[in-house]
Amino acid sequence: MRILFAGTPPMAVPSLEKLAHQTDVIAVLTAPDQPAGRGRSPCPSAVKEAGLALHIPVLTPSTLDEASRADVRSLAPDLLVVVAYGKIFRRSFLDIFPRGGINLHPSLLPRFRGPSPITAAILAGDDETGVTVQELAMRFDTGDILGQVRYPLDGNETTGSLTGALAEIGAELLLTVVGRIASGQPLEPTPQVEADATYCQLVRKEDGILDWRDPAVLVERKVRAYDPWPRARTTLRGDSLLLLKTRVHPDTLGDAAHRPVPGEVLAADEENGILVQTGEGILRIERLQMQFRKPLDWRPFLHGHPDLAGAHLGA
Repeated sequence: MRILFAGTPPMAVPSLEKLAHQTDVIAVLTAPDQPAGRGRSPCPSAVKEAGLALHIPVLTPSTLDEASRADVRSLAPDLLVVVAYGKIFRRSFLDIFPRGGINLHPSLLPRFRGPSPITAAILAGDDETGVTVQELAMRFDTGDILGQVRYPLDGNETTGSLTGALAEIGAELLLTVVGRIASGQPLEPTPQVEADATYCQLVRKEDGILDWRDPAVLVERKVRAYDPWPRARTTLRGDSLLLLKTRVHPDTLGDAAHRPVPGEVLAADEENGILVQTGEGILRIERLQMQFRKPLDWRPFLHGHPDLAGAHLGA
């Protein structure tokens, strides 16, 4: 069975590598090179680099127009396998594949349809997530389910670490489903329950700006959810401050006469660490980074900011 693999980011690479070593991947479809770095030089996608390393032909059309469809049709593919390609396929493209198309999505569909399901699971405080292989459908992430694997969450995951874990689990599931399709085994697709569907949106840079009126538990989730991008950030005396690791402080602090406001640094010393008042509860900052400085744990950070207690973070 001849497979066209479509994907773009690093998360798709484990799936491509497993399929390339155990099936017939005839070509890779990925996004065109994008400007990156200070020099804004064209940079290939992670999937393009992996495809070239595997000596697989790589297609990088900017649009899936008639010329692009002709290029794909000339390869005589049987099945389209998609992992985070980033574009919706029209019926005229899907009709090229006699065995149809399947997609790996990093959530337990129909929960968190959309472009940022891993970040969404962390923000929601879910105690589990997973991966789903679904049939490609004309509406995004609505195809019948061909396989799912659940993955427990312990509340310490970042989007970066969870993406890596789900990429590996998803690659194994994808390989299993492709094997069943190739061997002609019955797939028994399961329709998604529309009433259970939830959705997530594309993460924007401004999403990382913290609102100290939020509860401490939500601020802590944002720190993990926006790692590695766009990073949870606030300001300290007008300068940008990234929060890299935090946890909810279990105790109260201060005296009844003082009513702290959200964003106020309640303590910044060797005994308490860096404690910040939120809209509900206290957040302990364990690792942070000032603009244009290197990341620091809280103790060395305090050496350079001995007067941090009483300061206000954010606007």
